[in-house]
Amino acid sequence: MNTSAYSLPISRRTVLGASAGLAALPFAGLAMAQSKGKITVGGWSKPISEITNLLVEPDKGFFKAQGVELGYAPGAGGGDAIRNMLSGQADVAFTDPGSFFTALDKGEKLTAIYDIYPQNVFNVVSLKSANIHKPADLKGKKIGVYSLASGTRQNLLVMLHQAGLKESDVTIVVTGLLNFAPLLQGQVDATAATDTGLVVGQRKGIGEVNVMQVRDYLNVSSDLFVVRDETLPQKKELLRAFLKGYRDSAAWMIANPEEAATLAVKYAIDGTQRDINLEVIRLRNISSIPSAAVKLGTFNLDSLQKAADAYRALGLVQRQIKVADVVDTSLLPGA
Repeated sequence: MNTSAYSLPISRRTVLGASAGLAALPFAGLAMAQSKGKITVGGWSKPISEITNLLVEPDKGFFKAQGVELGYAPGAGGGDAIRNMLSGQADVAFTDPGSFFTALDKGEKLTAIYDIYPQNVFNVVSLKSANIHKPADLKGKKIGVYSLASGTRQNLLVMLHQAGLKESDVTIVVTGLLNFAPLLQGQVDATAATDTGLVVGQRKGIGEVNVMQVRDYLNVSSDLFVVRDETLPQKKELLRAFLKGYRDSAAWMIANPEEAATLAVKYAIDGTQRDINLEVIRLRNISSIPSAAVKLGTFNLDSLQKAADAYRALGLVQRQIKVADVVDTSLLPGA
């Protein structure tokens, strides 16, 4: 796989275009905004380097500057993030569209309020020796996923569908985040992962691999912020302030990947190697930007609708989901 494009620094012009309209980022010594309350994010992961912009809140104070006390509830997949929100352990779910659609299909009353990563970052990776080059080659194979509640499984099913395969045509193995060790040890034939997971695996010596990108089949957002419908009227201004803090934190990480990589050593559980942090952060920065002319967090409703329709065609959801009815853009900064 040619990963050179992932290492390209994002230009200042792109950053300015993507974050147009942002107020100045908070600086040490400036008075913080009056407290509005606490928002706990239900994450799909533990505190890892790709969410450094959230983890550095004690140092940078992006949310505090908006009067928001930030909390984080870790999870193991987007389904976990939604479950933690529904159980009251979190106010906002950091989740993938597939998990969002699945929850809606089960009758949960949810709304997406911010598009975190407009680019599809999922892939399926196999060793060269496995001779897996296209989705059809996955038939009868053992395939690793982070968890059964993760976007890796959801996106794997999308790829299988392209070859006319069902989940029952393969054997899915839950590997956790350290999914490349089972691949190297021959416990699985392929593993569903993300761009950042692949970079870490390559740096740790997985060698030559074949990579199938899910975006080649369905290029949809990887993660969204989702809330319960009942939360919207109750915490409207607090959520608005939270999204402002988040967008400021994302713009900071895009503009300052070197500083973010250094701080990840301090805050991320997987951040011990600064050079790997930098690669991961640059990848996540790229996936955060919809285009140079669109502000961070902006939804592409057409793309999201195509994804909802695809999930129904896959049989992953039974009901028709009208995306425009489950997305609220009124809380986006500058809306």
